[in-house]
Amino acid sequence: MNYELSNDRFFDPNPAVKKIAQELYSMVKDLPIISPHGHVDPALFAENAPFPNPAELFIIPDHYVFRMLHSQGIPLESLGIHSLNGTAYEKDPRRIWELFAENIHLFRGTPSGVWFEYELSEVLGIKERLDARSAKRIYDNISEKLSQPQFRPRALFERFKIEVLATTDAVNDPLEAHQSIRDSGWNGRVIPTFRPDSVTDLTNKNWKQHLELLEVWLKNEITTFTHFITALEERRTYFRSFGAAATDHGAHSPLTLELTGSQIEEIFQRARKGTATPEDAKLFSAHMLMEMARMSVDDGMVMQLHAGSFRNHDQRLFDRFGPDKGSDIPHRMEYTNNLSPLLNKYGSEKNFTFIVFTLDESTYARELAPLAGHYPSMKLGPAWWFHDSIEGMTRYRQTVMETAGLYNTAGFNDDTRAFLSIPARHDLSRRMDCNYAAGLVARSIIRMEDAAEMVVQMTNGLVKKAYKL
Repeated sequence: MNYELSNDRFFDPNPAVKKIAQELYSMVKDLPIISPHGHVDPALFAENAPFPNPAELFIIPDHYVFRMLHSQGIPLESLGIHSLNGTAYEKDPRRIWELFAENIHLFRGTPSGVWFEYELSEVLGIKERLDARSAKRIYDNISEKLSQPQFRPRALFERFKIEVLATTDAVNDPLEAHQSIRDSGWNGRVIPTFRPDSVTDLTNKNWKQHLELLEVWLKNEITTFTHFITALEERRTYFRSFGAAATDHGAHSPLTLELTGSQIEEIFQRARKGTATPEDAKLFSAHMLMEMARMSVDDGMVMQLHAGSFRNHDQRLFDRFGPDKGSDIPHRMEYTNNLSPLLNKYGSEKNFTFIVFTLDESTYARELAPLAGHYPSMKLGPAWWFHDSIEGMTRYRQTVMETAGLYNTAGFNDDTRAFLSIPARHDLSRRMDCNYAAGLVARSIIRMEDAAEMVVQMTNGLVKKAYKL
């Protein structure tokens, strides 16, 4: 059966709202994609090799997919996921794909289901719904397409109309893939993002090893906190030489606190000796957020803070498979008090942009929107991760817009590891923003000409300004 996506998907069924949403969407649907924060591997574009097979493209690297299957008791090994202890895992990509197809009903009504339908239909041109009966046929169809030059990463990058794509790169990353892209002469704009978590989070069991790698970059032993700060500043400079516009901090807590020189030095020395306490780690992270804000004031890099995730909640799964296996869970955060030291010191600095994301939706209206509605440097990141969805985007707009206003938000970013999902995620965001603005017009809250300007800003104007792109 031929399967076409509805042109009116996600719009309000109210005819008055739908008609306005359709008109607004026609203004933005073909605008270039700005992807300022994500986790696509830059090696994709450096190598520009064909994607290997449907299982490795859609299932094995995507924790959104395998966490849902895991929740139904499907072992990760059967999905091709490698365990740390060498347990046997499914190596046949066809069998992995068939297992996914047999359970595709689990994704009905979820963001993953919406994105997948778009990727299958609009990106790959597969006009047949996936299920157990069609699995083999669709696998072969996708495999045949992936062998064609027009489905290689660079060709898709250009077809998706991506104007800029930012990756997320560890502090010690040599950025070899970015160098290869630059050397190739390809004009796709792929830039790194500076992520120092491995050396600012003392709870990381490999902190000392990451510090030693930083010493390699500094070409000197890091024996004091001052040396440590110098090394981070040098790494930021290196990242900026590749076009980096932003830093990213996945903190356990948004606590910010400026310690005295002697206090932070004592904590740093205990960390070097391996005797740092949990309280040391908490204070070190809080102080480092202040240091990163100071550096951003100095060098102009946008500072992103992602908080509200209880990482690796499933300890047994973490012990078997390691991090990023779908067991991160949102939890409560407090921002008003925790961000007070940082915002009081840097919140009005003209050269500073501070974009805050959260998984704790309860803080949108109570704390984050009022903070962003006051401090010139602070902007609200879009609905993130678990809330990057139809209802999540709607809740976000409804809870932040009246207090923060549109122009204190930072547009949309896809935050994805799955390259083919980028146009799907941006299309969903554009449709939901147009639907939201259409509702305001239908209720005579704003005029149509205002809505037209707003949806363009929500699509790529705000993100360009916030990320200085």
